[in-house]
Amino acid sequence: MSDSGYGDFEFERRFVARDVPRELLDESPPTLIVQSYYLADDGYALRLRVQSSTARAVLDDRSDAVDVLDAHADAFDFCALTAKGPMVGGTRYEAERELDVSVGVEMVRRGGLRIVKNRHAVWLGADGWVIDVFGGANHPLVVAECERSGPVVDLQIPSFCVTEVTEDHRFANDALVHEPFARWAGAFERELESQGPRFLQGFGRNQALPGDQR
Repeated sequence: MSDSGYGDFEFERRFVARDVPRELLDESPPTLIVQSYYLADDGYALRLRVQSSTARAVLDDRSDAVDVLDAHADAFDFCALTAKGPMVGGTRYEAERELDVSVGVEMVRRGGLRIVKNRHAVWLGADGWVIDVFGGANHPLVVAECERSGPVVDLQIPSFCVTEVTEDHRFANDALVHEPFARWAGAFERELESQGPRFLQGFGRNQALPGDQR
C-alpha cells in the first residue's frame, strides 16, 4: 500500500523504448521476473510474481517462462500476489500482498498465463525509472516506465522513449499474456510510421532529459 495518501492507487507513465544505452543498463544488474496471470480481462488482473535479484538470464524469443523459472528456482527471493484495476489517466489500482517464495514458485509453475522479463532500475534526471526487457513471445519489446507516489507530471522523458503507451492497453503485461508483442509487432511498426510518435499532453509539460539528444 502506498503511503502517499492515495492508498493502493499508483501513478505511472509508460513508453516503448529503443536503443537504450548499454552502459545505462549495465549500471543496474537486472532483476529477473516471472509472473503468472490467473485473471486478465479488460484491465482487471490477478497477478502472481516471483523475482530474483541475483539470477542472470539472457532472454530472447525462445525463452520459455517455465524453463526460466525451473533454471533459477533456487534464486528467487521475492514473491507477491497483486490485484489490479484498469489504467485510467496514468492511475491504476494495485493492491499487493507478499507471499512465501517457495509457494509462489510452485503456483507460477502450475498455472496461469506467464510472462518473463529482465527489469533494470535506473535513475534518470529527477526520477527513478524501470526498464523492462521482455523474453519469449514478447521479445524484443522494451518498455520504460516512470512511477511516482502522485500524478506523473512535468516528466523529463529520455530520448530512447520513442512513443508513449500509458493509455495503450496492448502494452500492459496483462494484455501481453493474451496477445504477445510478436503477433502484432509489424502492425505496430506500420502504425508508428504512419501516425508518428505520441506523447500525452495532459500531464503538465513534457521535457527532454537534461543533456539528452533527440
